Formats: sequence, structure tokens, C-alpha cells
Amino acid sequence: MKTILITGGTGFLGSNLCYKLITLGERVICVDNNYTGRMANISDLLSNPNFRFIEHDICEPLKVDNEKIDQIYNMACPASPPAYQGSYAIKTTKTCVFGAINMLELAKKHKARILQTSTSEVYGEPLVHPQVETYRGNVNPDGIRACYDEGKRCAESLFFDYHRHEGVDIKVIRIFNTYGPKMDPNDGRVVSNFICQALSGQNITIYGDGSQTRSFCYVDDLIEVMIKMMNSPADFTGPVNTGNPGEFTIKELAEKIVAKIGGPSKIVYKPLPKDDPTQRRPDITLAKTKLGWEPKVKLDEGLDKTIEYFKTQINLFKKAE
Repeated sequence: MKTILITGGTGFLGSNLCYKLITLGERVICVDNNYTGRMANISDLLSNPNFRFIEHDICEPLKVDNEKIDQIYNMACPASPPAYQGSYAIKTTKTCVFGAINMLELAKKHKARILQTSTSEVYGEPLVHPQVETYRGNVNPDGIRACYDEGKRCAESLFFDYHRHEGVDIKVIRIFNTYGPKMDPNDGRVVSNFICQALSGQNITIYGDGSQTRSFCYVDDLIEVMIKMMNSPADFTGPVNTGNPGEFTIKELAEKIVAKIGGPSKIVYKPLPKDDPTQRRPDITLAKTKLGWEPKVKLDEGLDKTIEYFKTQINLFKKAE
């Protein structure tokens, strides 16, 4: 049994990872300040003897002196566009940078392997399509998304410098759009937005003309590749793209969701926010070659499961208003 620490553990991806690792027989320490995470996401784990929750902001150093940590998944960071483009902008950069330093120091102290969940946002508005890991990106450093984009880019730099100069055992993945159960209905991401709007009978809001594309990876597939990357040979540090290369327009996504849910919802269009990428699709050749991984869940299947999850949420319609 390994002791595995997960920052951002009450968030969408972090909580799914907590559950998966517990089912695999590991001991999990979940760390979160619940700025954007939800305790409801881990409520079924709180009584598990192999699970421990620590309320903590990783912008401050974390001490875990009473047990040896084997692995750290650094997942703490607001990933909701309304959050990091609004009141959490400065907090987002602090979490990316100070949080990375503090977790790298913790990994160094415990001689633990640490995985950084970076993002496709490091590619910005890509001039290379699909995006490959060697592409250095096209990011606006002073735009409204920069706190997240540049924060994650800086975190990658810190990880590789700690690896080169301090000997820390690191892994870096770049996550593309992911969806599935435990998403926050109010987090502002396109899949949750569209599903919640359709379930509550509201119109579906598309920003731009709907021709911009995204690639949507179901959460179970992403969790699988995260664990594979964490346990891959030490000399494979990444970065490695993790996502589903199936590419859909935002309009196609909206139409699929409306067709599945039914009801009175119509598609309405609003101006595209500044610096919103017009296309996004991962080249996952590296993940296939080095990790033997590719996603299995098709978009239609994943949407069906995600819609069923949102239907079960208490006060969903009230929250979506």
C-alpha cells in the first residue's frame, strides 16, 4: 500500500482520483482549501480508514511529519474560467506558483514522486493543430486568461528545474478538456453549462459562433492515464498530452446535449470572450507510445453518464438559475 497525497482533492478531477486510488487499495491524503472544490465530492470517503482529509491552502507550506508520503498528485488550482478570470485571478497564479514550490519541497523532503497536472491552456491560441508536446504555444501574457495559462507554464518550469537541480522525481501531464460526474454545476465549463441549462429548460448559451472546437475526454479515461503516468519509468518525465483527440465544434456539443435531454431549450449566441482559443485537439502519440494509453469512452456515452449524474444533484435547478 502506498501513501498518496492529492492536492485539490475535493475538486472534480481530484475527487475522482481519490475514489479510484482507494479502490486500488492505496492510502490517500486529500488536501484542499475548498475554494472551488466541494466536500460533497468526497463525503463517502470520510469514514474510510485509508482516507484522510486535510483542509489546507497549498500557497502555504504543508507539513506531513507523521507518515511517509510515496506519491503526490499536484492538482490544486481553480480551473473554472469564471473563477480564474474573475475574483480568483491573483489566487490562481499564487496557487500555480507558490503551490508548486511548496509541493515540490514536500516531495523533496519525503523523496516522493510528484505529478503536475498542467493543461492544454499552455498552448494558448494554438498555431499548430493538433497540438504536440514540442509546440511552445501562443499565449497572451497579459490577457484575462493569463493567470491560469502562465501560472501553469511557470509551474512546469519549476517542476523541471527541481528535477534538474534538486533531483526531485517528477511527472508532468497536460490535460485537455475533461468532463464527467462530480463536475460543479456552476463551474462555467462548457459541458456542465450546457447540461445544466438544458435540464432546467433554459436556453443554451454559446459564446462566439459555435465553430470553435474542443476535444472532450471522459473523466474515467483521464484518471486512468494519470495513474499510468505516475507509475511509468522514472526516465519518462513528460510533458505528455492527456485527452481525447476526437474533435467537435461547440455547436455540435450543444446540439447533442439538447437532443439527449429534450425540452424547450434553444441555442443562443453571445460574443466570444477575449483570448478564448478557437481550436483545441491533442496529439496523443506520446501517451500511446510511452504509456500504452488511449481513451475508450466515446462522447455520446460519456455525455449520457454525465447527464445522469447532474440529474441526481440536489437543488440542481436552483443552482443553475
